[in-house]
Amino acid sequence: MFPPLPAGEGRGEGEQPHQHNPAPINTAPSHESASVLIIVLWIAFGLVSIALYFAHSMQLEHRAGDNRVAAAEAEQAILGALRYVTYELTNLPQPGQPPDSTTLQAEAIDIGPAQYWLLGRTNRSAGGATSSTSATAPTFGLIDEASKLNLNTATQAMLEALPRMTPELAAAIIDWRDTNSEVTPGGAEDETYLRKNPAYRCKNAPFESVDELRLVNGADLDILYGEDTNRNGVLDDNENDGLASLPDDNRDGRLDPGITEYVTVWSREPNTRTNGEPRIDLATTGQRLLPPLLLEKFGAERSNAILRRIGNNWNFNSTLQFYARSGLTADEFTQIAKDITTTNTPFLTGRVNVNTASEAVLTCIPGIGKDSAAALVSFRQSNPSKLTSVAWVTEVFDRNNSNALDQAGPFLTTESYQFTADIAAVGHYGRGYQRVRFVLDTTELTDQGAPKILYRQDLTYLGWALGKDVRQNLLAALDSR
Repeated sequence: MFPPLPAGEGRGEGEQPHQHNPAPINTAPSHESASVLIIVLWIAFGLVSIALYFAHSMQLEHRAGDNRVAAAEAEQAILGALRYVTYELTNLPQPGQPPDSTTLQAEAIDIGPAQYWLLGRTNRSAGGATSSTSATAPTFGLIDEASKLNLNTATQAMLEALPRMTPELAAAIIDWRDTNSEVTPGGAEDETYLRKNPAYRCKNAPFESVDELRLVNGADLDILYGEDTNRNGVLDDNENDGLASLPDDNRDGRLDPGITEYVTVWSREPNTRTNGEPRIDLATTGQRLLPPLLLEKFGAERSNAILRRIGNNWNFNSTLQFYARSGLTADEFTQIAKDITTTNTPFLTGRVNVNTASEAVLTCIPGIGKDSAAALVSFRQSNPSKLTSVAWVTEVFDRNNSNALDQAGPFLTTESYQFTADIAAVGHYGRGYQRVRFVLDTTELTDQGAPKILYRQDLTYLGWALGKDVRQNLLAALDSR
């Protein structure tokens, strides 16, 4: 190697000093920088999207959780309402009579943050208010099961008189509940049901619930429920819009319910006196036990006059027939009505409460018919103080019209012991709607002495049943918060 030249040496004359150029900077192309920026933006966008997704999911979960809490509140409100109804039925002032509708807490009752309603029927109220077939807002209260026809005791002719009923379905109902395999004309037995898919047999035993009608041949949904698809007894908007939405309806401004509105399987009365002893059976023990009762209530002169009027004919088919023939006044009959009977069975099953039954049901009773049914409803609306016994029926019928009274008497009563509590409830902010129907029997008591629950049915799936006014009130209350 050669030593470095001294400064100034090795250059020719006029040569400039050697310039040392630095290494060039390695700059990335611009399109690569743009790609990196786009990738970073996409990553940022993805992270923001994930954050928004989880935030939205949490919001939905919070709302769903809030709705679940509201539903739980509504369920507890239903149980609270059931306890209240049970208490009211346990402490009735008069056994066999419904609670006082003017004091019953049945509408928009607060239980904590929740509210409940007892869905009733207008034509079920004591004194018989106007028919519910044109109602557009719900009525609140308990439903009297004795205001309906009993599927297990009504005759075929009575069933055929129901709105929407067909002769074939009425005959099939008779075949379903009887104990033989003989086909009622137009009815159905095993050979009909075994051809269905899936196949099953005719029950040949009493109905255990009204919903069992779904199994009976010929019981289609239109016959069973009519226009009242949510079974609330109210003409809702979708039930009065023709073919615009289900159900199919005639858009006449009136609700045409199906037969389930008018039938029951739970109506029965204990055949006992107020002191718990068996009632006096006029046919078997009447001649021996009735005279002392009449003497105690009315004195010797009056009791003897009544007994002379009765004579030796003690075969009565109903207490109404006895009243018509005995010469008793309505007030006198009321004093002994719960002490006498015409059968010695422990219970009187299937009699219709003439004080609460709808005109449609009363029309089905033998000897009454449509015109007299309307007259009965009109009379009880105008004379609520006279409804203390079946004696008031003779003020609509001629008391001497023995044919009508003899036919109708065995099917009529003024007592009710089974009630339906159709309870709807919402939780906080009007959310979490729930609806459950209970049937309670005051003739059967639990170990705690409360009425026994015979039937429970969740009707939440049928949708809103409280009408437009309640919904608007709930929304207005929510907006005011």
